[in-house]
Amino acid sequence: MSKASKLIENKQFSDRLRLALKGVGVRPSATVLANEFNLRYWGNSITVNTARNWLLGKSIPMQDKLRVLADWLHVSPDELRYGTLAPSFKTQDAGTDMSVLTMQDRDMLARYMTLSLADRKTVSDVVVALTVAATVKARAGEKDRG
Repeated sequence: MSKASKLIENKQFSDRLRLALKGVGVRPSATVLANEFNLRYWGNSITVNTARNWLLGKSIPMQDKLRVLADWLHVSPDELRYGTLAPSFKTQDAGTDMSVLTMQDRDMLARYMTLSLADRKTVSDVVVALTVAATVKARAGEKDRG
């Protein structure tokens, strides 16, 4: 691997780590990351400098540490490390294969869960309306082609 691609890979990991931290409501701080990580890791503690290197994209944790991070942050190790997900579930209504929720999806859902019931109902109504509109639009497109 070239040095440039290694730097890009490290930066992308750093971005995913920051997003995952925000997704669980943790400030992306080296001190906070080190302290919270060390509470969960059975091996030797990491230093604040190690956590800073992860956040700055200077290094990527080894697999054992990556698994602890992933468990804590509610993401898959592969998603955190590589940004990829494997398909894992089907929707109830449509029976359509879907990918596991991305970090952005989980972040959005976490924010949704903080809303009042009335606001959740509003969001649900908007999603239903958008889904209906998309279905109508798709059917109109099929008629135009056929």
